[in-house]
Order: sequence, then structure tokens, then C-alpha cells
Amino acid sequence: MEITELKNLLFEFSENVRFEHDLKKKNWFNIGGKSKIFYKAENLKELVNFIKKLKGREKIFIIGAGSNTLITDDMFDGVVIKLSRNFNNISLLGEDIIIAGSAALDKSLSEFAINNNLSGFEFLSCIPGTIGGGIRMNAGCFGKEFKDVLLSIQAIDFLGNIITIPAEKIKFEYRKTSLADDLVFLSASFKGIKGNKKEIKNLTNELKLKKEKAQPTRIKTSGSTFKNPISQTKKKVWELIKASVPLDKSFGDACISDKHCNFFVNKGNATFEDMSKLIDFVSKKVLEKTGISLEKEIKILE
Repeated sequence: MEITELKNLLFEFSENVRFEHDLKKKNWFNIGGKSKIFYKAENLKELVNFIKKLKGREKIFIIGAGSNTLITDDMFDGVVIKLSRNFNNISLLGEDIIIAGSAALDKSLSEFAINNNLSGFEFLSCIPGTIGGGIRMNAGCFGKEFKDVLLSIQAIDFLGNIITIPAEKIKFEYRKTSLADDLVFLSASFKGIKGNKKEIKNLTNELKLKKEKAQPTRIKTSGSTFKNPISQTKKKVWELIKASVPLDKSFGDACISDKHCNFFVNKGNATFEDMSKLIDFVSKKVLEKTGISLEKEIKILE
């Protein structure tokens, strides 16, 4: 749809809709151009109304913390939706079930679990994203994944229908689920295990320390670039990269982290093209050296 038509259609959301909105500050890479439409959903009622207005006529991309996303420098010809803080509430249901809004941070869920003496969520303290993003890709680390604690998901499809999906109806794979792309996750319920707060906190701190020693922090990176090719080899992807690629290789300001070679870094003013070239270069070199084809873990918006 043309901008003029969209402005008329979405007039009632004017306070929360931006046209040709800059996305560079919306992701951890600090890379990206603009989105034709950027919509910050204030509440569920408004979100349902907004999606029904669009009637599926525009591409929709949901952005959370932007910790796992690489965004094109060109105009994204569609709608980027970000959920407001009204979607990040966390509450306890009974003794061992947690309800969390999809905009809540993974580490916030982990902290809430500690405060309520619930184990099983320690690994979430090491994942720098939101609940919605974690569900979408079945995020995990240190041998645990979202599938291990998830009970159900509440979502809205791109026609405006609100649905609940039990975890047993979802097929989970490594960094992948069978969930349809045309869903906006609203909240989810999780099952914890009653435990000792001190022990839960100690394990959480152990995992956080382990992560800090192995992975770069407080820089312009977007987490693991490639998935571990578990169906092709027992080796970790960083081992394949280290054996196949000159680790000082860079394109513009896009380079490989010297702390963990599956983490790529914007060391200043890297462009989408720079980072894409680095990703393609590493993938090609690993394939040439090992015969293994790498699959990207980061999400690319273009």
C-alpha cells in the first residue's frame, strides 16, 4: 500500500505509528535503515485493531530486544511491530507456574523465578532477548531450551484472532519451532520446579560467569551468528570457524570477535553490506574446508 493510503488507514493510531522510522537503534548490531511503518503496540485491544486494519496487506516483522537481528540499510517495505512495556508483565499462578508477557526479557523471567524459589529458568539469565524471541527460535544454552519449561503460548494471528497453543502441539527442534510465521506472541506460561533459593541463585551466577568468560559483552554484537550443525558433526560451529577462517578477516567495520569466533561485531560504523559479506565469507570458507553448510541463527530483516 502507498504511504498516503496507509496514513489515512492508520490515522487513529497516530500517537504510536511512525512512518519511515529509523531502525538503527532498535538492534544490538546498531545497523539498519528505516521501516515504512513502525508501530509500538500500547495494549492488546489496540494491537488487535491495528492488525485487523492491515488485513494482511503488508509484511509484518516483530522486533523484541533486537539482540538477534540484522537489519537492512535499505527501506524495509513493511510494518515493524514492537510491543510496549504493557506486554512485559510477569506473574505467578499457583506455586510453580509463571505467566510472562512476550516483551519481558529472558533475564527478568530468570530473576522472577529466583525470587519465587523456582528452578529450571537459570539458563535464561544468559540469553539477551525477550520471551517472544526465545519462543520463536527455541532459544537455549548450557543444555537447556525454552521447550523444557514452556507450557503454552497466547498469540494473535495476522487476521486479528487470539489463540492459545499448548506446548505439546508445537514441534521443537534445535533453534527452531513449527510455529507459524504469521503470529504475534502475547504471553506464555511456564512450569518451574520448587527449589532452594540459594541453590538456584548460585547456579544462575555460575552460568552467568561461564558465559562472561566465553562470550563478548557490552559491544555491538548480535549473539551467535550460526547454529551448531548438530546433524552434520559433533563439533561446535566455533571450532569449524576457527579451523577454516582467518579470524582477523573483516569487511569495513564488521569483524569476528576475538573472544568467540561465532560472534560477529560492529566495531564502529559497519553497514548491512559489510556484515552480510562477513557472514557469507565465513559460511563459504567453512563449506570449502569442512564440507559443512552452516545455517544462520541470527534473523535478517531485508
